[in-house]
Order: sequence, then C-alpha cells, then structure tokens
Amino acid sequence: MTQLLDQNTTAQCPHNKRVSCSNCRLSSLCLPISLELNELDQIDEVILRNQPLHKGDYLYRIGDPFTSVYAVRAGCVKSVHNSEEGEEQITGFYLPGEILGMDGLTDDYHANFAIALETSSICEIPFQKLEILSHKIPSLQRHFFQLMSREITKDQKLISLLSKGSAEQRIAALLLSLSARHQKRQLSGTEFNLPMSRTDIGNYLGLTIETVSRVFGRLQKENIISTDRRLVTLLNIDQLRTIATS
Repeated sequence: MTQLLDQNTTAQCPHNKRVSCSNCRLSSLCLPISLELNELDQIDEVILRNQPLHKGDYLYRIGDPFTSVYAVRAGCVKSVHNSEEGEEQITGFYLPGEILGMDGLTDDYHANFAIALETSSICEIPFQKLEILSHKIPSLQRHFFQLMSREITKDQKLISLLSKGSAEQRIAALLLSLSARHQKRQLSGTEFNLPMSRTDIGNYLGLTIETVSRVFGRLQKENIISTDRRLVTLLNIDQLRTIATS
C-alpha cells in the first residue's frame, strides 16, 4: 500500500518535468482555451520546464535582460520593486496558472525581482519564440494582450486601494482576490493556505505587521474568518465583500 501511494505521489508531482500543456490542468488559465491539439504541441516545443525553485530563490532580478515570460505551475512567486529611496515594495503574488515577467517588456530589462515564496515549479516561455508563434496562432497573441491588460488593471486597483482603503478594506480585498483565484483553479474559494507571511501582506498592502495581525484578529473575533497558522477559512464571505466595498 505504501509503495502504491509513493507511485501515485510521483505520478501527480507538480514538479514532474514530463508534464505538457495538453495534460496540465492549469493550461486553460495561462493559455487560450480555443487552442487545437497541434497548436498546443507547438507551444510545448518552446516551453522550458526547469528545476523547481526553492523558497527564497530568485526567478529573475532587477536589471536582468528580458528574454522570457513565466507561468507558475505550482507554488507561489512574489514580485518586488525597489523604490527610489531603496525600499522594497511587493507588487504582486503569483499563484499556479498565472503569468509573470511582463515587467521587462518596456525596456527589455526586468524592473522587478521575482522570488519564490515556497517550492515552486515554473514554465519558462522564451518571448522571441512566443512572438513567432503568435503570428501563427492569432488567439495566442490576443490572450497575451489580455494578460497584459489584466496586469495594468491589477496595478490600478492596487494603487486605488492603497490610496483610499482602510486596513480592513485592504485585507478583505486581498482575501477575496485569493478566493477568486483559487476558484479559477477549481479549488476551494473559502479555505486555502496563505503562501505569503504577515510581513509580506503588510508590505504589499502598505500596512505594518502589527496592523495586519490586529485586523486578522478582529475578523476572526467577529467570525468572518478563522485562521490556523497559514490556513484561512472564510466563514462569512458576504460580510467580507461588504467590508471590502464599504
């Protein structure tokens, strides 16, 4: 029985380099759903599946030449920008099925660091080859334009939240965002692990770690959420929406 479990674990390992776009359950998130099998095969030929990143490993650094975009297959990666004052500012968290690395499109150099928050598997898509494929597969080009548009919209929403939202609004909005993103992956939207620390959450939302802990404690006391280390359960998602939009 133990041997069978070990075999199943190996077969389902998200870091298995033999995985392809055609059998990846996340392909509908990072690729257009209208792709034909032969088009998936063409994309598979250019994608690089490297060794997993471990917690704290860099996927790329500020100033690195822009050569690829990246899809998270397992784990979580954060993007970090250095302000003019030299302070680090987290600009995003990327979950499985999400694309990062487009910060390098403007100047052909990455403007952010990308750092693994936990053991993470990454699909690397060389951008030059992606451009060539996009001419052959128009839906692929449209899809990446949509991804870039979403990144811009996400940045605008974050700027608005940081300039106007209270601490409760910011944390409620983050939890709802994570909930929706888990649901897109056909996972539970009401119970999930937070891959990021309270310090990271505070940095991302412009709050101190003390404020983050205080708000989490208040939400828990009011039975809106419950927490067990990094496991968060959304007990009253409607109330959470009310807080986020109040």
